Amino acid sequence: MRQIFKSLTIPALAAVTLAGCVSFGSEPPPSLLTLTPDSEIAAGTSRSGPVASAIIVDMPTTERKLDNLRVPVQIDDSSIAYLKEAVWVDRPSRLFRTLLSETIAARSGRLVLDKVEISGQSSSRISGTLVDFGYDARTAQAVVAFDAIRRSGAGEVEKRRFEARENVSAPEAGPVGTALNRAANRVAVEISDWVG
Repeated sequence: MRQIFKSLTIPALAAVTLAGCVSFGSEPPPSLLTLTPDSEIAAGTSRSGPVASAIIVDMPTTERKLDNLRVPVQIDDSSIAYLKEAVWVDRPSRLFRTLLSETIAARSGRLVLDKVEISGQSSSRISGTLVDFGYDARTAQAVVAFDAIRRSGAGEVEKRRFEARENVSAPEAGPVGTALNRAANRVAVEISDWVG
């Protein structure tokens, strides 16, 4: 009996000891950040029309510092860190594309699609690069910058930079996330007005 007890106790003690040394994953953040559009399509709204009149919003490309789920902090002209406990629910490029599509659709009344949804050519297409989407410690501001490219069905191309800055009360996940949401919505509204 003593031998059976001893053989069961040793593995249990080893497991407890090992648990203190090994990490099976990092602690999740208290919450995840996302973007919420100020302009939304009402539930039940239906839009239809020829593909040629639709607007396609492509997935933005991003600077390397934004190709993850973390919020970059510009410390100085040549140094970047990441904000503690600030984690996006999805990559900034996906979140911004969804916000931009919803804003354009709600404000313009036009049919807005992504290129995966259709195989034909649209008369208008919005693409571009998300240049900045983070916190600038030098100015205590959230910064969203997007180099937009607008292509028309006639083959014309126009490029324009949109940027919005919002003051941040504290360099923490909550205030920075809220300020980035406001700045992203401002940029989306400006792009929507530009698209027409």
